[in-house]
Amino acid sequence: MLPTTSLNSRDHGNESLNSREAARHTAGAKRYKYLRRLFHFRHMDFEFALWQMLYLFTSPQMVYRNFQYRKQTKDQWARDDPAFLVLLSIWLCVSTIGFGFVLGLAFGETIKLLLWVVFIDCVGVGLLIATLMWFISNKYLTKHQSRDYDVEWGYAFDVHLNAFYPLLVILHFIQLFFIHYVIMLDSFIGYFIGNTFWLIAISYYIYVTFLGYSALPFLKNTVVLLYPFALHILLYVVSLAMGWNFTKALCVFYTYRVK
Repeated sequence: MLPTTSLNSRDHGNESLNSREAARHTAGAKRYKYLRRLFHFRHMDFEFALWQMLYLFTSPQMVYRNFQYRKQTKDQWARDDPAFLVLLSIWLCVSTIGFGFVLGLAFGETIKLLLWVVFIDCVGVGLLIATLMWFISNKYLTKHQSRDYDVEWGYAFDVHLNAFYPLLVILHFIQLFFIHYVIMLDSFIGYFIGNTFWLIAISYYIYVTFLGYSALPFLKNTVVLLYPFALHILLYVVSLAMGWNFTKALCVFYTYRVK
């Protein structure tokens, strides 16, 4: 009787340990840990986040290799350090203030534009895109329909942030130096330069998004994520033929938002 009791208690103990271990890896636990680190700047690795921002321009494949390493060491694909999100928010605030200055907005209007860009353009649209891509990838791109082979929602949001950062720098920072002197001119060179900035920025977004999902070994047919390139290039050619100026339209839209 005694050995049987000992084995049963040991099995029960192992089951309890496995339950606690599984609980540590639930989505809720990961989310809580991530949000808690938002308030502890000393625990964030800003140097590594800056490295990621640099390589998203020069070699984005290197960034996703680190995601694979995180899966092997921490059993999750999504970031567990919010340093990248914090630096991206700072970039977003600084570039939006610069946009407000270029558009000649008043202080209050610039703050209103900042709130729009942060909470609607970045966070709101990002949540929608991440949720859509999370659903599509799990529904149609997984090789095996199983909980062991699913795309984490947090990873889908990280992919969006990775793709959004180059777009932000190109459209909200580099482009600022050309708006008044070149892009806003009523000439072919104006909308050619402006629309080319959009072509490069959105191409970065599509490509970095593709790399993010193709890095997951349990997904298939991720090449379909590159198909929007064709529509994007076609729209670019049509815009030049029709004389559309995307940047001018953006400036008008930003101004209309805060008036």
